[in-house]
Amino acid sequence: MTLTLLLFAGLRQAAGASELRLAWSGGELTPRALKARVAAARPELATHLERCRVAVDHEFVGEDQALAALDRHGRPVEIALIPPVSGGHDGPQPEAKPGAGDALPRVGERSTLSDAALSLAAVVEAVDHRGAGGIATFTGNVREHSRGKTVRFLEYEAYAPMAVATMDRIALAVEAEIPGARVALAHRVGHLEIGETAVVIAASAPHRAEAFTACREVIERLKQDVPIWKREVDTEGAEWIGQGP
Repeated sequence: MTLTLLLFAGLRQAAGASELRLAWSGGELTPRALKARVAAARPELATHLERCRVAVDHEFVGEDQALAALDRHGRPVEIALIPPVSGGHDGPQPEAKPGAGDALPRVGERSTLSDAALSLAAVVEAVDHRGAGGIATFTGNVREHSRGKTVRFLEYEAYAPMAVATMDRIALAVEAEIPGARVALAHRVGHLEIGETAVVIAASAPHRAEAFTACREVIERLKQDVPIWKREVDTEGAEWIGQGP
């Protein structure tokens, strides 16, 4: 059997492709062993692979968890190598090949992923209700200066189905943890100029303290676990910065 591995951001760039194919003869295969086999076949990817997590059907799996090539319905599972932070270079970028169902905008239960301009009003409207005593919002914009360099523009890339599913899980978890909270968020992908908005979040709650806490929790968790990466292009070159805004 041949496994198809999806690649993103700096790992995709280093591999020069959006997918890798790996022959698998059966037996137990864990994410740790999977990455070791890829590194043996493609030594130039070894450094990137050390920092990658593995996702199966849009969910992260533990390093030593046994992987199955087929799901319970006998269909091939979708395996992705998820880089947390990636380096970059100034050369041509291999084109990211979207998978089936990656058409945008992609809308989830609490979140939206879009290649069009975002609306803060839309996420506020989604959380506004008669019991909302306070609504806190966060807007993340592309800034001109970063890490001592002058930024020209950003390019955001996402593993779309997993990004939306993960944003939904984050929003629902925060709602479960903070009584009365309601959360909505949207993230942009593609080419963003200076001053354009990359992410908008709104959180409502009966009281302002809970609304502020919910909004902050969402952005912090988004930056840790949602498979969205940004490539920062400045006057000196370009670099993959990592997940989140």
